[in-house]
Amino acid sequence: MNVFDIIGPVMIGPSSSHTAGAARIGGVARALLGAQPVRADIGLHGSFARTGRGHGTDKAIVAGLLGFAPDDTRLRNALDIAAEQGMQVEIHPVEIDGAHPNTALLHLETAGGRTLEVQGSSVGGGSIRITSIDGMEVQLTGERPTLIVVHQDMPGIIAAVTETVAGWQLNIGSFRLTRQSRGGTAVMALEMDGAVGQEVAAAVSALPHVMHVTLLQPV
Repeated sequence: MNVFDIIGPVMIGPSSSHTAGAARIGGVARALLGAQPVRADIGLHGSFARTGRGHGTDKAIVAGLLGFAPDDTRLRNALDIAAEQGMQVEIHPVEIDGAHPNTALLHLETAGGRTLEVQGSSVGGGSIRITSIDGMEVQLTGERPTLIVVHQDMPGIIAAVTETVAGWQLNIGSFRLTRQSRGGTAVMALEMDGAVGQEVAAAVSALPHVMHVTLLQPV
């Protein structure tokens, strides 16, 4: 345990779970989308839904979508800033079976028409877990550089990706694979030890049967 586990993250209050964590969920969702959304449908589950407005959860998630850090004073005015920038925001309660009490479900769309669904939970002290991307189960913390590899479920793909990463002298800190069905679409999430550049993502993207690669830097 270190001092940040005790005093919590640097942030705009009042709650590390409901504010700082919520802002990080929005920030990771923005990074995964690859752009600032023009439309954001935000469903709040459990405690987020019951007490989120009082704790600023709604503002914090939108602040993250705008690219603001949890300690950015603009967080307090995030809803107004989003409206000024033309972002259409809808916030409402949702019920998600088995979800952590502090969970948000975001449906996002860019100006170019790209859409993304992200489910994430704030698990305490500003820490988060992204548990679903476009309906595919993942486990992302947003704390380390992460390669998210969407690919066809084929023999040898995992070995090819891990060998490519190893070729850049990178160590995989954690690995998770989810697939829709045998031979269908699958998602690898590789949290890395140390810095990762876009050249690594490009090398993985060039592999056969890889459909899309996102490099998520720490948020």
